[in-house]
Amino acid sequence: MAKLKIKKGDQVIVTTGRDKGKKGEVLRTLPSEARVVVSGVNIVKRHQKPDRMNSGGIVQKEAPIHVSNVAIVDPKSGAASRIGFKKLENGEKVRIAKKSGEVLA
Repeated sequence: MAKLKIKKGDQVIVTTGRDKGKKGEVLRTLPSEARVVVSGVNIVKRHQKPDRMNSGGIVQKEAPIHVSNVAIVDPKSGAASRIGFKKLENGEKVRIAKKSGEVLA
């Protein structure tokens, strides 16, 4: 199980596949499968049986996408960037966007 550099809440851009170029926020990470769920990306239709909570029908939801097919959005330029790590003066380790050197939230 590899540790993912992309975290929940990050803004990412899809680099390959059917949704190439789409941007969205990471809703969930699945580290054991090396996949992430991104809002508005990889939308699939599922047939839902009715139950007590909701009525049945065809529902649309986001399916997981492999982490290698997404890249972090650079906060300065808005382009795709790789992720690096840097230690600050106070000893704190932070993630940075390699393209601009900006610290990621």
